This record gives sequence, structure tokens and C-alpha cells, in this order.
Amino acid sequence: MPSSQDRDRGSTDERPRRRSPPEPRDADVEQSGGKRRPRRTGSGGAEGDRETRRRRPELRAGDIAQLALRQVRDLTGKDTEGVTSLERSETGWLVAVEVVEAHRIPNTTDIMAVYEAEVDEEGELISYRRIDRYARGQGEQR
Repeated sequence: MPSSQDRDRGSTDERPRRRSPPEPRDADVEQSGGKRRPRRTGSGGAEGDRETRRRRPELRAGDIAQLALRQVRDLTGKDTEGVTSLERSETGWLVAVEVVEAHRIPNTTDIMAVYEAEVDEEGELISYRRIDRYARGQGEQR
């Protein structure tokens, strides 16, 4: 009979049980000649898996516009007013962003600028440049 010390520590005769791996579900296996084997997912095996991992989901136009706006703001350090145009290009997207270059009183005399940002399909900035500059109140009268 085990002593009270053995009972407190657990019996030395018992070995820890090993858990066997869970059985695959029927949806995860194929039957082939009486043998079960894991079912492949995807169409291209390892090659297709690598390609899927590398490819990011395509961004929508609104996402591209917001990314370009944020990147122009970060690079110029100026307040952005909004996106004034968005169009596809051969390498991705061209996005025009309106920026307040200098705040003035009254605000109708603020100095404004339009920056064109070129963004690739994954939302990374390729280039940007200022394409216009004007006083806020005179945008249409130039």
C-alpha cells in the first residue's frame, strides 16, 4: 500500500498519458485504395501556396485614396483637405490630394496646393509631386 507521501506526490507506478493527435475529419481527407491521406487544398500545391502567400488582396479605390492622403500628409507635414481626383495608371493609381500649405486669417486666403501621388496596386507610394499652388478663395478664378 502506498504511503501518504506517495499519494501526495502521485503514484510512481503511473506514467503520464500521451495524447494521440486528433483524427482528421472526413472533409480533410481523401479515400484512396483503402488508405486515408490528407486532402490537398488550393490548386497548385506548394507552388500555388507560395504564390497565394505573396499576393496581397487587391485594394479598393477608396483604400488607395486614403493611403495616398495619409502618405502625402506624412511626407509634407501639412494638413490635407481631401482627395480631388483618383485614376488608374499603368503602374497603379494617380491620386490628387489638396493640402493647406499655409494657414492665414481669414482662412479664405490660405495658400493651398495640389499634390499628385503615384501609388502602386499594394498601396505603396511610388512618387509624389506638387502640381498646383493657389490662394484658397481663388481656386476657380485662376
